[in-house]
Amino acid sequence: MSDLAQGVIKGDHRAIARAISLVENNRSTAQEMMKKIFPHTGESIIIGITGAPGSGKSTLVDQMLGFLRKKGKKIGIVAVDPSSPFSGGAILGDRIRMMQHSVDPEIFIRSMATRGHLGGVAKATGEAIAVLEAAGKNFILVETVGVGQDEVEVVKLADIILVILIPGAGDEIQVFKAGIMEIADIFILNKADSPLAERTEKQLRAMLDLGLGGKAPPPVINTVATEGKGVDKLIDEIDKFVVDKDRELRDSRKKKLIPWMLMDIISEKIYRSVTRDIKASEFEDLIEKIHRREIDPYTVADKIVDRLKKGR
Repeated sequence: MSDLAQGVIKGDHRAIARAISLVENNRSTAQEMMKKIFPHTGESIIIGITGAPGSGKSTLVDQMLGFLRKKGKKIGIVAVDPSSPFSGGAILGDRIRMMQHSVDPEIFIRSMATRGHLGGVAKATGEAIAVLEAAGKNFILVETVGVGQDEVEVVKLADIILVILIPGAGDEIQVFKAGIMEIADIFILNKADSPLAERTEKQLRAMLDLGLGGKAPPPVINTVATEGKGVDKLIDEIDKFVVDKDRELRDSRKKKLIPWMLMDIISEKIYRSVTRDIKASEFEDLIEKIHRREIDPYTVADKIVDRLKKGR
């Protein structure tokens, strides 16, 4: 674990890959490594990128990489893919789209599977971000899976949230419903060469004016990601956002990750304690009793928690 942690801190990509695999597959074993790298985290700018399927998230990220690298930035990418129904792993579509950057020694791309975790991000995304921070990446881009309006967990992880919309996606009012619309720091209207783009932008700005109660609306950037159009303006807007937010405010936003990560670690430890303390046969017997309505699940949960307390 000590050698692996040192490899991560030095920015070795093989060590980074091994470390992220470890937090994905064996989080209890990964604890010692995470303890060693944690003091080296907290300095990266984390950008969350979300939007509906087909909005061009991966293509836009691919274009952003080129502009950020021209500025000399070291970049980590966590691209959350749907889980394969066969292997349980990520389908790797995002990595295929970003293939041209895969040989760049200052860019690390990792696809992660949701493995049934809701909210658009994988369960181990927080730890993967910490690994990339410890590796010295200036920017970490977290691309969510693209499942719709409830895809808001990324707000707990990121310093800046980019919400990508596209014109002509059906019912625009449905697209603009509460959820991901409320978390954006910057809106991106991709595929802006569409004849419907102007109407969609007007609707978006009108809804922002109605919903913000007089506050300054987030900027709206038009892009055509397949051609790289508008991406320079997006990078400028991100730079402006980073500069305009003072250090104290940025620190307060980064604190949002800590309770989420802490509760996730606590939940994992409680789950491991329960599964270690209760035999599979006993657990199945309890499930059968609940099914027959001989006992309710709340009473069972209380008994399990009481047993854990007594075992302290």
